[in-house]
Amino acid sequence: MFTGLIEEVGSVEALEPRPAGSRLRLRAPHIAPGLREGDSVSVSGVCLTAVDLRPSGFSADVSPETLRRSSLGHLRAGAPVNLERALQPSSRLGGHIVQGHVDAVGAIESLELIGGDNWWLRVAVPEELDRYLVFKGSIAIDGISLTIAAIENLVLSVTIIPHTFENTTLRLRRPGDPVNLETDVLAKYVEKMLGALDLRSNRPLTEERLRDEGW
Repeated sequence: MFTGLIEEVGSVEALEPRPAGSRLRLRAPHIAPGLREGDSVSVSGVCLTAVDLRPSGFSADVSPETLRRSSLGHLRAGAPVNLERALQPSSRLGGHIVQGHVDAVGAIESLELIGGDNWWLRVAVPEELDRYLVFKGSIAIDGISLTIAAIENLVLSVTIIPHTFENTTLRLRRPGDPVNLETDVLAKYVEKMLGALDLRSNRPLTEERLRDEGW
């Protein structure tokens, strides 16, 4: 599990095709010394397992499914990536619960300076994610924990503060660039539980019914 607070912007050394999937080699001199073989690392929002540890980096195997559902297959040597090690039980949960399980790939619509070194980021999202996106809700974009400031016509908007802009890959993004999206896992659980309630009864889903069901 992760928090969406980026520790380092690393870079791709190589993405090597394998009989099934690929081997991703990364340069990460800041976090690599603290890694152990088998540790989980969020790479631009995708949870991967660190192997082949080196003082200045590590490698990770990327499955065919991950290549299909994320933007990792588009990476080339030299490309920057957001990196975060897994959350420790003693750490502060400064962002939100991020699993590193990408739901879909979105596309940057625009990134505009709005004053005070703050930026306004607009991202086009697939229709199937729309039901999980709410005003002031959480979203992970390339592994970065962000708060939705607006959502309209399948385009979500977030404010990027100066620290986030300077310390993540967002400062290098351009319109049309793909980004990994992970919605709030709590929204998915609520959707499933409410669906189960609705199947067990023909009663309308009202505030009174939710109280009766223990919500």
